[in-house]
Amino acid sequence: MMTLDQMDDKDIGIVGTPERDKYEFDLRMEVLGDMIKSFRKERNITQEHLGKLIGVQNSQISKLERNTKF
Repeated sequence: MMTLDQMDDKDIGIVGTPERDKYEFDLRMEVLGDMIKSFRKERNITQEHLGKLIGVQNSQISKLERNTKF
């Protein structure tokens, strides 16, 4: 029997290792993209409009929402 933390350490890598750091960064970016998309959809804002509001191109909003690497 293993805890979830032990399984993460075994399968992903121990906290502080490059593999674990990359996994956690990718996970955070995915959550951020989901939050941006939800915010935008709830307010009926297009990617283009949101981009103009925050000063980036709509393609960057799209990449964030799709978790596409920059």
